[in-house]
Amino acid sequence: MSKKLLGIDVSTTGVKALVIDHEGAIVGSFTSPLQLSNPRPLWSEQQPHDWWAAAVNSIQQVLRETSAGDIAAIGLTGQMHGLVLLDADGEVLRPAILWNDQRCANECDEIRRRVEKERLVRISGNDALTGFTAPKILWVRDHEPDVYGRARHVLLPKDYLRYKLTHEYAMDKADGSGTLLFDLERRDWSNDILDALEIPASWLPPTFEGPAITGRIARETAEATGLREGTPVVAGGGDQSAGAVGVGAIRPGVIAVTMGTSGVVFAATETPLIEAQGRLHAFCHAVPKRWHLMGVMLSAAGSLQWYRDALYPNATFDELVTEAASVPAGSDGLLFLPYLCGERTPHPDPLARGAWVGLTTRHTRAHLTRAVLEGVAFGLKDIFSLIQEVGLKEIDEVRVSGGGAKSNLWRQILADVLESELVTVNTTEGAAYGAALLAGVGAGSWPDVDTACSQTIRVGDRVLPDATNVARYTELYPHYRSLYPALRPVSHALSMIETGL
Repeated sequence: MSKKLLGIDVSTTGVKALVIDHEGAIVGSFTSPLQLSNPRPLWSEQQPHDWWAAAVNSIQQVLRETSAGDIAAIGLTGQMHGLVLLDADGEVLRPAILWNDQRCANECDEIRRRVEKERLVRISGNDALTGFTAPKILWVRDHEPDVYGRARHVLLPKDYLRYKLTHEYAMDKADGSGTLLFDLERRDWSNDILDALEIPASWLPPTFEGPAITGRIARETAEATGLREGTPVVAGGGDQSAGAVGVGAIRPGVIAVTMGTSGVVFAATETPLIEAQGRLHAFCHAVPKRWHLMGVMLSAAGSLQWYRDALYPNATFDELVTEAASVPAGSDGLLFLPYLCGERTPHPDPLARGAWVGLTTRHTRAHLTRAVLEGVAFGLKDIFSLIQEVGLKEIDEVRVSGGGAKSNLWRQILADVLESELVTVNTTEGAAYGAALLAGVGAGSWPDVDTACSQTIRVGDRVLPDATNVARYTELYPHYRSLYPALRPVSHALSMIETGL
């Protein structure tokens, strides 16, 4: 039981290597930064080779604090939906097209024509959205036929690292279900969807439950990273499912709210539940034989980051948020629409745009800041409400994490808007921590994921909703809901002018 566990997370901004011991205590952590490429409007790409170089560096750094021989197993996690295309020799054919890339609207329409939306949602649990992997494959087919003709393997970001670590092609079921090519109930690739889209099944790797061992560290990898040859690598999970493991959101009734660059509301289920219109994502969980519902808003803490960087770059976040605390709930009639990168849930619209509505001369910087915090909370409530409508009405606990959750004011606003008690947990490393726990289950440190979480994750601070603020936000929320349909025509028109499409 003295062995340690390594979780590796390839996010959009960096590759983290995290080492924990068998009690869940963090032994070492290092993140190597990554750069994002936006070569054209709506495009978002990264080079897989950069992920590998960053992973090697992060692994080498954490191994300075622990012996490679002490690493019992490795778990992988990372950004979901990104398309990595390899040729027959395993060489990268083009930059990876990422989860936040919005170029594939036409391909989404084609998928709905070929499969029919109702049938697509029934099989995969999801509508065709620009972020998913399947429309990216069709985009390459239509716009880069030479690349498409040489393609032989489709991987997701973390699974490219798996290939480099183990020389094995494999994927976990949670991340696989985020490709739009999965049969949700069967927890594996859908032949019906693959046939309809004419995507070769041979391009797709075998899929595994999160704690399953998918390969072992190869000799060349051991030499490059310092890891011990033969160390097992488990399937892991996409960043959202692994992050849910990392905060203990693994059973019905426990809701995870993540306030990172994007915002996520995550609800585990015992059976596959589907929102009929596909406005929520229905995926497999990294926990074997469990599923989850998830909604994503594209600009959560990213809205505050943009606001500070664009308008008040010399102010600290603490200064801005402290000022905002002096403003009453509702920001004196000012609303903020956080669609700075388009939106995903509940409005799958890459052309949606952000806005302040209700500005007057009496509004100050403090009002602008608080309106941003409240607008993000309203966006998360949109998702929260949809999950309740699908049938998950019994909510025992809302566990909040991510950079935005560090703000006491933002947590209070979120508790008031959601009308729910919020709790934090002792684990703050998110997806990498969950990947390490999955590795521990694979290595036999714990018999199952439930035991791993119960023995390592503890509830911390609690925030109760304020009745006066709840009443104010209940009054304002319908007006927030009215903004998207009212502004959609002008948002689309301005987007068309901007992109020239």
